[in-house]
Amino acid sequence: MSQIREARPQDVPAVLAMVRELAEYEREPDAVRMSEEQLAEALFGTHPAVFAHVVDDGERLLGFALWFRTFSTWEGVHGIHLEDLYVRPEARGAGHGKELLRTLARHAVDRGWARVEWSVLNWNEPSIGFYRSLGALPQDEWSVFRLTGDALREVGAAREHEPRSA
Repeated sequence: MSQIREARPQDVPAVLAMVRELAEYEREPDAVRMSEEQLAEALFGTHPAVFAHVVDDGERLLGFALWFRTFSTWEGVHGIHLEDLYVRPEARGAGHGKELLRTLARHAVDRGWARVEWSVLNWNEPSIGFYRSLGALPQDEWSVFRLTGDALREVGAAREHEPRSA
C-alpha cells in the first residue's frame, strides 16, 4: 500500500530522477540543470523555498508534487503554486496524482489559503482531462510571461535614467 508523505532528505535523488523523467515527458530532456545539492538546499536548507510530497510504496517513490507558497493581494492570503506533479508511468491510473492534489488542497484549506494553481502544457491532453475531472479550470484570460537568459540579464543590469528636473 502506498502513502503520500512529505519528502525527506533521503528522497532527494529519487525526486530529482523523477524531475528528469518529467522533463523527458515534456519533450525537454536536456533542460534540467538542477543538482541534488540545489534541490536539497531548496527543500531542506535554513530557509526552505519549496516543498514536496511524495508517493511512497515502501520500496521506491512512485511520484511527487513539488510546490511553493504564493500570495494573493486580492484575497490577502497565501496559496500554493504546484511547480511539478509527476507519477511514474508504471504507477499511473492508481489514483496517486489525485491523492497528491488532494493532499495539497487539504494543506491549503487547513491553513485558510485561497488556491492551488499550476501550469500545464497546451498539448498535454491527458493531464488537462485529469485536471478538469477534478473541477480545475483553465485560466484562459491570463498569459504566462517569463524573463530568462540574455533578456533577464539585460533587464537586471539596466539602471533607471536620472530623474528629469521639472
